[in-house]
Amino acid sequence: MSAGYHLAKNKVKVLLIDKFDPPHTAGSHHGETRLIRHAYSGSGTYTAMALRADKLWTELEEAYGQPLLVRSGVLNMGAAESANLEVKRQAAVDFGIQVEQLAADEIRKRWPGAQPPDAYVGLYEAKAGYLNSEACVRAYRQQALAAGARLLVNTQVTNIQVHSSGVTVHTLDGAYHADQLVLSAGAWFGTLEDIVNLPIRSVRKAVAWFQSDQALYDASVFPGFTFGADHGGFYGFPSINGSGVKIGRHDAGQVWKPGQLFAPFGAYPDDEQDLRRALEAFLPQAAGRVVRTAVCKYEVTPDEHFIIDRHPVHKHVLLAGGFSGHGFKFGSVVGEMLKDLIQKGQTDYDISSFALSRFQNAESVQ
Repeated sequence: MSAGYHLAKNKVKVLLIDKFDPPHTAGSHHGETRLIRHAYSGSGTYTAMALRADKLWTELEEAYGQPLLVRSGVLNMGAAESANLEVKRQAAVDFGIQVEQLAADEIRKRWPGAQPPDAYVGLYEAKAGYLNSEACVRAYRQQALAAGARLLVNTQVTNIQVHSSGVTVHTLDGAYHADQLVLSAGAWFGTLEDIVNLPIRSVRKAVAWFQSDQALYDASVFPGFTFGADHGGFYGFPSINGSGVKIGRHDAGQVWKPGQLFAPFGAYPDDEQDLRRALEAFLPQAAGRVVRTAVCKYEVTPDEHFIIDRHPVHKHVLLAGGFSGHGFKFGSVVGEMLKDLIQKGQTDYDISSFALSRFQNAESVQ
């Protein structure tokens, strides 16, 4: 939707095709909220992209007229020796991002609902927050169509033919021709192996909202959060309009392939147990009864970095995937980057770390 908007806005004739009717629950964007942070680990490209993404989300919010980005602040908690937190702190210095480094007792004093161990520290970014993810998709859909894009919903692609000068996309409802093609199929890339075989695992992830003490965890007083525990890495959100604290686990999960049954929340004991154990350790007054659940899909590359590249054989086919559970915040700027790659043949960002060639065993299929 983002790429479609940015292209249509720049007078490119655009056709968007989706197997479902976005926003929907069959991908990686449902569940209401996604964190957005700016001081990022990994290459400096991520931080530069996050800052640009924030500006684009703000512009979209103004055009859409409804809240999309809520600056709740984000508190990252980890062991004092955590290399991940130090990289984020250095990124903040390099890009002029305001962050506070806090000792465990300072965290507990400022947010009594958070109870990290004494050996933990925090990195708090006040201007970070969360995106209303489904509303973001809805907003880009509205703006793309207003700019002249065409959208086919509930339309399954059955075959893609790549020619030397263009592509033909076949659906159950007909065939469509274009000069260039963007493939951004998320966890469904496995259905496109006839055209490209990407090293992406589709992983089932469980999230839940827990009844919590509103005085401690309401969105007006408590930030978004991440923390590393002995049994995994977790992220979550304050109680928004009394919803309860939402928490998910970034690592682990069950491998899923398109066509297989997608198990509902509770199909595995760890769905609730992992999340509850994490809350009991770090946010104990948020570990009440489960009030809502969801399952969604990660699309994970071996190194958890993105794939934004041209097809290794067909240079007029662009690939955008492998966002590995931390990509939604970048959706606005990735759409702009794809627009630049199509119109200019390049982007202003160093995307060498997102190249498909870094996976030596990645094989393309013509």
